[in-house]
Amino acid sequence: MMERMTTASATAILVNEEGLHVRPAAEFVALANSFESAITANGANGKGVLSLMALGLPVGSAVTVAAEGPDADAAVAALTALIEAGFPDR
Repeated sequence: MMERMTTASATAILVNEEGLHVRPAAEFVALANSFESAITANGANGKGVLSLMALGLPVGSAVTVAAEGPDADAAVAALTALIEAGFPDR
């Protein structure tokens, strides 16, 4: 049986003062890897720390999270919530 592929995207504003540096990028990747869907953030691989850090996003940047796969809606909702919360320690 073939799984239903869905796509979803949403934009969140980066609120943590340091921007998207190592710790928040690692938190994003850890959460992204808990989903089956392919995930991007501003076009970069959402499951790779170096890809996210290469974006060099400072505080106030818009981050568009997109996902494609069976759990795309849940992935986008969880990742945008993480961004909007300022990457609190989980």
